[in-house]
Amino acid sequence: MLTTDAKLCRKLAAGAPFVGKQGFTYMPAISAETAGASAIHLQLLTVPPGARAKAHKHAAHETAIYTLTGRVGLWWGERLENYMETAAGDFVYIPADMPHLPVNLSATEAATAVIARTDPNEQESVVLLPELEKLVGAPPAAA
Repeated sequence: MLTTDAKLCRKLAAGAPFVGKQGFTYMPAISAETAGASAIHLQLLTVPPGARAKAHKHAAHETAIYTLTGRVGLWWGERLENYMETAAGDFVYIPADMPHLPVNLSATEAATAVIARTDPNEQESVVLLPELEKLVGAPPAAA
């Protein structure tokens, strides 16, 4: 039986790529616009070799990331004072309102990830933090 109810299961392909405020190109899949989602956004992200995002946070929204390929350095914290590296197979949780800045650690290979966020509109909660940009230099040397 066919229903006209807006609450339908949907199979979607990734949408047209867009450049986010953070400076990276995203391919949206599940969002308010594409699926009528009310509390989640799911997308693919490809980070070009050596690329670095702008320092930012997602106001009132949590983020979950699954790294598919590559190695990414992530500075995080109120003054970007913390650092971690992720690689293919790693999951990352970023709390709501947490400043962060990712960078692709490879000069030759792209990094890809699946990103889920509790913001169904993706870019509405992005808050750029240019005052934090100067606090981050090159990634720490590998131990």
